[in-house]
Amino acid sequence: MDIDPRRLRYLLAVARAGGVLAAADELQMTPSAVSQQIARLERETDRVLMTRTTHGSALTPEGQALAEAALQIEQTLASVQVRLERGDAEIHGTMRLGGFQSFLSVVVAPALTQWKRQLPGVHFQVSELEPDPMMRALKDGDLDAGIVELDAEDSPKRLPSGMVEVPLLDEPWKLVVPAGTLASDVAELGRLTLPWLGMGFSGASARAVARLRRASGMNQPTVHRYFATQTALALVAAGEGMALIPMLALQGAQQDGVETLDVPGLGTRRIVLRSYSRGKQANNLVSAVTGLLHEAVAVATADESAVPA
Repeated sequence: MDIDPRRLRYLLAVARAGGVLAAADELQMTPSAVSQQIARLERETDRVLMTRTTHGSALTPEGQALAEAALQIEQTLASVQVRLERGDAEIHGTMRLGGFQSFLSVVVAPALTQWKRQLPGVHFQVSELEPDPMMRALKDGDLDAGIVELDAEDSPKRLPSGMVEVPLLDEPWKLVVPAGTLASDVAELGRLTLPWLGMGFSGASARAVARLRRASGMNQPTVHRYFATQTALALVAAGEGMALIPMLALQGAQQDGVETLDVPGLGTRRIVLRSYSRGKQANNLVSAVTGLLHEAVAVATADESAVPA
């Protein structure tokens, strides 16, 4: 098997965007060109990597495995790049890092002790913030870097002048439903009688649900409002509705009476690190922490057995 690694970016784009059309928009090329690249990749692997559905395209298990490999390559290259940019410069100072609950609790907090050993001259300050306040804090210089979640199909927005964005993780959305509920594809979601649970702020999950509503013509009402994943799981277990929750947020979560479904077409949550270029010393610090974040992501996502089925 001789795989051209350059073609993996097209498969990764489909996995991120949830379909060929959206991937073509992201890559700024025609859908036909994207399909041709994936068809060549299928010939190289002698495997079916993507199937067509009534609501777009979905990766097969083999396609998902290759897309995950493509993401690992992207993360490794990004980590190497920041290390090369940093060089042998001594790293010291204060790193004020903003982020959201699931990433901070599953990825950042468990890694802090190791980070302090690796960067003894750095003092870490971690802040859990909602998206808008975090972006303001970054702009005002009250944060050095911020970890941001996006729905992978969010329309790309031009970053403010001087802002740098580095990818950290792409992970699948999971449908969390009361035990015994079945759904094999997005089209079936519109036939469920369950309402959607509402989020307490306009995060990536809320935007992903809005996207699914538009794509499938869902008209279920939205009930309640939650901030914490455990609250959502408790409401689902009580039969109050269904929720779209990313895989990382489900790690270690325990709740009887719920099922987590992998439904083709749900899409992907994208997590990125954003910062502003503010001089060599500050940039070296951000670059060093970026490398540590990539390593921590690899550790946190290596074992998915903690995600409830």
